[in-house]
Amino acid sequence: MTTWHGEGTLDMDKTPNMPPEIVLEIVQLFNQNGIEAILDGGWAVDALLGEQTRPHEDLDLAVFHQDVPLIRALLEERGFRDVPRNDSWECNFVYGDDQGHLVDIHSCSFDENQQHIYGVDYAWDALQGSGKLQGVKVRCIPPEWLVDFHTGYPLDDNDYHDVRLLCEKFSLPLPEEYLPFLEQTSNPGPLP
Repeated sequence: MTTWHGEGTLDMDKTPNMPPEIVLEIVQLFNQNGIEAILDGGWAVDALLGEQTRPHEDLDLAVFHQDVPLIRALLEERGFRDVPRNDSWECNFVYGDDQGHLVDIHSCSFDENQQHIYGVDYAWDALQGSGKLQGVKVRCIPPEWLVDFHTGYPLDDNDYHDVRLLCEKFSLPLPEEYLPFLEQTSNPGPLP
């Protein structure tokens, strides 16, 4: 069981898990309170594909920075608490609950010309996609942006899974840095 210790620290005795029902509950809660919640990360991939294709440890959400105080209050009212991390700052932080649900908030601000002025460095166009989770329309990062966001850092099997599916569904080229994964799957090695 996940338990809280002291000033909002989390003891993860079980693997974090973010099921689709909780994703929709949080997105709908934010929307009902005037907050635009835009799925990023693995849940954005699955929203674009129209189905859950793998388990997710968290829910990544892009939001507008002006909504951060209300987001914190809404999550805290539902038993979520700040989960301190080395990379947390006012525009990127994680909240978790005692059920192992994690929400990774990425906030940003734009001027009247839709130019980024503060926070996580999203382009305006990167926040304009839509998809479906369990038949419910949700906002999410568009596929070409998600593929771009999945480059430039050490990649893992989940990254390859997500990017491969996006590239196949939306006829996008597979980024060059994913070629070693492709070679591994096409050349599994000798049989035992």
